Amino acid sequence: MRAALPVISRTLRRAAAVAAAALALPLLAVPGANAAAAPAFAYGEALQKSLWFYEAQQSGELPDWNRVGWRGDSATDDGADVGRDLTGGWYDAGDHVKFGFPMAFSATMLAWGAVEYRDAYQSSGQLTHLLNNLRWVNDYFIKAHPSPNVLYGQVGNGGTDHAWWGPAEAMSMARPSYKIDASCGGSDLAGETAAAMAAASIVFRPTDPGYADTLVTHARQLYTFADTVRKEYSDCITDAQSYYNSWSGYTDELVWGAIWLYRATQDSTFLTKAESLYDSLGTEPQTSIKSYKWTIAWDDKSYGAYVLLHKLTGKQKYLDDANRWLDWWTVGVNGSRVAYSPGGQAVLDRWGSLRYAANTAFAALVHSDSITDATRKARYHDFAVRQIGYMLGDNPRNSSYVIGFGNNPPKNPHHRTAHGSWTDQLSSPVETRHTLYGALVGGPPDPNDAYTDKRDDYVMNEVATDYNAGFTSALARLYREYGGPPAAGFPTEETPDGPEIFVEAGVNATGANFTEIKAIIRNRSAWPARVLDDGSFRYYFTLDGATTASQITVSSAYTQCAAPTLHPAGGSTYYVSVDCSGQRIAPAGQSQHRREIQFRIASSGTWDPANDWSYRGVTTTPGATPVRVDNITLYSGGTKIWGQPPGPEEEDDTPPGRPGTPAASAITGSTARLTWSAATDNVGVSGYDVYLSDRDGGGEKAGTATGTTFDLTGLTPGTGYTAYVVARDAAGNTSPPSGSVTFTTTDEPAPTGGCTAAFKVVNSWSGGYQGEVTVKNAGTSRITGWAVSWTGSGAITQIWGGRHTTSGSSVTVRNETWNGSLAPGGTTTFGFLANGGGVVPDPITCTSEGST
Repeated sequence: MRAALPVISRTLRRAAAVAAAALALPLLAVPGANAAAAPAFAYGEALQKSLWFYEAQQSGELPDWNRVGWRGDSATDDGADVGRDLTGGWYDAGDHVKFGFPMAFSATMLAWGAVEYRDAYQSSGQLTHLLNNLRWVNDYFIKAHPSPNVLYGQVGNGGTDHAWWGPAEAMSMARPSYKIDASCGGSDLAGETAAAMAAASIVFRPTDPGYADTLVTHARQLYTFADTVRKEYSDCITDAQSYYNSWSGYTDELVWGAIWLYRATQDSTFLTKAESLYDSLGTEPQTSIKSYKWTIAWDDKSYGAYVLLHKLTGKQKYLDDANRWLDWWTVGVNGSRVAYSPGGQAVLDRWGSLRYAANTAFAALVHSDSITDATRKARYHDFAVRQIGYMLGDNPRNSSYVIGFGNNPPKNPHHRTAHGSWTDQLSSPVETRHTLYGALVGGPPDPNDAYTDKRDDYVMNEVATDYNAGFTSALARLYREYGGPPAAGFPTEETPDGPEIFVEAGVNATGANFTEIKAIIRNRSAWPARVLDDGSFRYYFTLDGATTASQITVSSAYTQCAAPTLHPAGGSTYYVSVDCSGQRIAPAGQSQHRREIQFRIASSGTWDPANDWSYRGVTTTPGATPVRVDNITLYSGGTKIWGQPPGPEEEDDTPPGRPGTPAASAITGSTARLTWSAATDNVGVSGYDVYLSDRDGGGEKAGTATGTTFDLTGLTPGTGYTAYVVARDAAGNTSPPSGSVTFTTTDEPAPTGGCTAAFKVVNSWSGGYQGEVTVKNAGTSRITGWAVSWTGSGAITQIWGGRHTTSGSSVTVRNETWNGSLAPGGTTTFGFLANGGGVVPDPITCTSEGST
């Protein structure tokens, strides 16, 4: 919950940190700096669990490889407010906002660790997990960047999100989408996202060069956008100002992004760009000395630029700036140094103190590995070992600050989904229901080694994706040097702490010929949290003596669901059914997690509830608090999720009926659509399996459908196919095959080239305008270049995404080297600034220049 404290300016925070450092500096030595013999930590286990934490932060529809058993799909409508799919990515911290700025920084730092120490991920068995998580977040960045000058930088409103305390899967609030574009830019956000995607492209290059190329394309476009439309993103996405305001400006991200694009492409123009902007980076007050009394974090990347520019160029000025910064963190500079606790923690700032030390430790390791000065090489290395060791348990408390790792780790992070509250209360339940493995907590806020494991203390117990980023990369480097195995059999499956969705009941009132029951459906689900919106329950009772069903009446004086209805269960057993379909019963609040129904069963004949199946276990004193009752059955749709019916449960061994013969339509050279009439089942059909064979035989399962339509793709042109479907029910019973349909795909047309261009005026002002042109490959074969031409509409003064030439009033724009290749149906966009009134030219032509 990042907004709970007042926003403090970066200047004030730095001043406080420097003042504390000065007070703590009678001795310029690093406490416990001699780390030649590393503590016996299982660095592989810490690395393994730190990566797992990112899977606990996933938003959207979870992938099959997600290993967090208590997480489920969430925020699956993100982007719907702007007509885009913005699902995916990472929740920021213990909240559920997707803040793009720190998310991109986290992704860059994770990728940086793999760029430097890929072999450590490989040898520890964590490379696949790293690649999975980097692809997950970069897939989100791709979605968030639908065109060159548009980047969605936040989903979810900070205030609305932070006002609610519950699991991600049960969210119901509106989640607005926020963007930067050519009319209101964000050089810091776009530059950092470019850095993240460029860095990730290096990591993916050895195993998936096509994906790496895609990332580089987006990174180039984003960097051009960042450099062209210069503005601080938080001036445009104003909701971010209270959480991730751009205090340091955007020059550091322009340098940082250019560095990573140079590393990804080896295009020297990016290195030249980084070096030309470097001199504009921030300095210490009233000096020309580059800033050194802070560190690399989500806001300021200057310090990472010092290290990487020295590594890439070997130039002395970058070495001097990197050394000065890391000296301030170790032995001090001119009588000033970061504050240290008696136990050896370097404390830069109160909020998330360990994340600053972790980020610095990682950069110190990279710098140590790239310099030749033996004294500094050891100094920076040993500082990093000491700081990471402090986090893993080498501290006066002899306690780990990494959840689920080491001795006496934290158990109560400020994290909504891990806590698992169903009442919208930070204090209920008392115990955190899940172990958030690998999460680095904020740690001691002051240089005194004092820490309290309290959920409501977000300064000490916040966790976040940026907290773990440099930490994870540092662990990879230390594993490479010292080893320490990953945990065998990790992760283990959690056991729920009790029933999750159930029914409570008690007697409301009783008489000689009636019983009135108060029943409460409760949803305390957390493995994972889930919404019950199709619930119903059954209360079973027995007709006594000669009583008939016609003598029974059911009624309700109060219900939050539908009115009760009477149904036979077999013999003299009947049940009252209450349907709560349409009610959203979710672990989301005091009233949201429950529904209450009071119903009365009355008899004009004999009445004795004592022998009623569902009466067993209810509280029988009228007005007493209802208790959980096993003999009331609760259903989600047609699936029983709680309770036992009377007698042995009958196993469903009845298969569905045969579905209708499918019909094939919309047939092309590679696709076809199948439709069929539904099958029937005694309980309900849960889905259909679609089988397909070509003229050579060998029928195989083509896919599954929950409805009665299935789209076949990847077919071969001019080929005959036979298809049929099989119905399934929830018990796994399958129907006889449907009848078969035979069809032939069309012959593939000869490849054609050609492209189209759509011209749009994005913004205009007196004497000028901003234009945007989308180029589309309208043919059936890949084109390798294109040229767009028009006449009039003013002289271009600046362009991105293309190269232009003019002849009189005629303009021709050709592709850049990186966006000329377009697959059939593929698009790319270039933009420009021009003089004039911004009239859309007619005609505008597009010519393909080469095809494959």
